[in-house]
Amino acid sequence: MMVADRPVLLVVEDDLGLQKQLKWCFDEHDVQVAANREQALAQLRRFDPAVVLQDLGLPPDPNGVEEGLTTLQEILEAAPHTKVIVVTGHGDRANALRAVALGATDFCHKPVDTDILKLIVARAQRLHELERQNRESIDLRSADTLEGIITTDEAMLSVCRTVEKVATANVPVLIVGETGTGKDLLARAIHRLSPRKSGRFVAINCAAIPEQLLEAELFGHEKGAFTGAVKQTLGKVELADGGTLFLDEIGDMPLPLQAKILRFLQSQVIERVGGRQEIAVNVRVVCATNRDLHALIAAQQFRQDLYYRIGAVTIAVPPLRERGRDIVLMAHAFLARFAAESRTQARAFSDAALLALQQYAWPGNVRELENKVRAAFIMADSPTISPADLSLPASAAGAAAPPLSLAAVRADAERRALIQALALSDKNLSRAAVLLGISRPTLYDLMERCKLREP
Repeated sequence: MMVADRPVLLVVEDDLGLQKQLKWCFDEHDVQVAANREQALAQLRRFDPAVVLQDLGLPPDPNGVEEGLTTLQEILEAAPHTKVIVVTGHGDRANALRAVALGATDFCHKPVDTDILKLIVARAQRLHELERQNRESIDLRSADTLEGIITTDEAMLSVCRTVEKVATANVPVLIVGETGTGKDLLARAIHRLSPRKSGRFVAINCAAIPEQLLEAELFGHEKGAFTGAVKQTLGKVELADGGTLFLDEIGDMPLPLQAKILRFLQSQVIERVGGRQEIAVNVRVVCATNRDLHALIAAQQFRQDLYYRIGAVTIAVPPLRERGRDIVLMAHAFLARFAAESRTQARAFSDAALLALQQYAWPGNVRELENKVRAAFIMADSPTISPADLSLPASAAGAAAPPLSLAAVRADAERRALIQALALSDKNLSRAAVLLGISRPTLYDLMERCKLREP
């Protein structure tokens, strides 16, 4: 919330002298104060501050930290996206780290150095704003991308535009990409945007069904065609008549069945297993695979003529590791969706967790990211999700561990904020400077310190 165009800063501190000092120090903010936990939560609900500056020593135990840590937890439970900076006694590093583990964004020691504190608060304010823009961009991009696809990546947006163009054309489409990249979502989008949208979308995974049963699943069978065939059964192709047939993992289809699929694609005619009657069907076929079909053709494991038939239009889906700025965007979207589905208190990622998400290679792509975020949402003990909650490999979590010195923390945060601002502004330096709240010359200096070249 903004009051008279000034950002709200909530100061939770029972020392009246320090309250006055901080009000004077942060004269560009609308400083609201609270002296204890109850007042802090009331002010939080009333003003919805982006940043809270909180002393760990609060009444009724001003010489301890348990009341302060409890207040920190309740603030983050009530407002998970709020950035909390804790103030500890001189040299009390252990409790400062406890607070960070519970979700605090940063910490500083008493006696307070106001110049350093201003930098810490400004950094927290920028991080809060960038995260807010990330969350909002999910909705802003929804009109430009396909249902279920969350992206700001140019390569993936190009894929979406290709899907929109090819959907209206009655041609076979081949979607290639690693496991978990969203090939199924794109196939459904092609059907939904096509003139066949009133027909059925029928999917079959060619790798999940034994070879001896796959033909019957696809083309159906007559009564008595084999042991257990007690009645006539329609196959997936007939069920998709007038609609779209999605052949997932077609690279795993057995060679003998590839010949029958090729005949069907050429003539739009099938025969049920055990039958003699030709049945005409009107089906659009969309295929997908995570295999290298050219290598399979060279190894004589996939028919070249079938490849040419199914690949009239080929769409290559980039892996998640090549869509770096989408990782945090999707993680926030999944987290919000799980909270809405479970009707529970929203959660937020710690800065270290966001860094871990960006540094992990995601071999399982979007599917793996969704599963990791779902597990973290369920298992996290605090409202702030940590790298440990995400259960990433030790190398990723270890790399994401934030440095402990304030100078290193600030340098690391500035670099990440700069990278996010450049990503959100599509590398437009003027817009990035506005997002960061700095001048363009300052942006150049920051890029030089962070060893980032001018885009």
